[in-house]
Amino acid sequence: MGNWFEVKYAGQWGERNHALGCGPPVDRFDLSAGGRKAGGMASSDTPLAQMMARHAGAGTVTWVGLRPGRREAMQEVREAAISATGIEGDRSRGGKRAVTLIQAEHLPVVAALTGREVMPDMLRRNLVVSGINLFALKGREFRLGQATLRVTGLCHPCSRMEEVLGFGGYSAMRGHGGICAEVLDPGPVAVGCALVPL
Repeated sequence: MGNWFEVKYAGQWGERNHALGCGPPVDRFDLSAGGRKAGGMASSDTPLAQMMARHAGAGTVTWVGLRPGRREAMQEVREAAISATGIEGDRSRGGKRAVTLIQAEHLPVVAALTGREVMPDMLRRNLVVSGINLFALKGREFRLGQATLRVTGLCHPCSRMEEVLGFGGYSAMRGHGGICAEVLDPGPVAVGCALVPL
């Protein structure tokens, strides 16, 4: 059967997420399987590959944001549609950087390194996800609501982080900038949706 993890969507968004295809208020996912083999990864039958394929649980989307244009303020939304070229309403042009994600647990780290409060919109990533190590998904496919995406690489900080976060902001973001993903199957995404490795 594998290891089962219960994902519980709390609060008013549970029923809404179910309607969007983000799963029922309580859903079960088998997280023990290694999913589809990604190029360059060890054979799935080695102990290392099996450990790398395991995650303690699914991630949860905690914030969704759109970048309407270059250097324009981000727009926080509760839900959005992921199309083949990225999140609708975002300036993304698709391809390997169609959707950007950052780990919620990294925001307090960046805040500690810069000595200031750090909000998701300051970092200009589309999705903030908690509860799973995004860097451990390198090359992997994952389900996000009804959409399927594949991690294509790290999302390195740009020089603008020095403007937004102040002196040393660029270096504070190094190693904490999140990941980029391409879209394999479009679908809706909303705050509360689960991120499940495939």
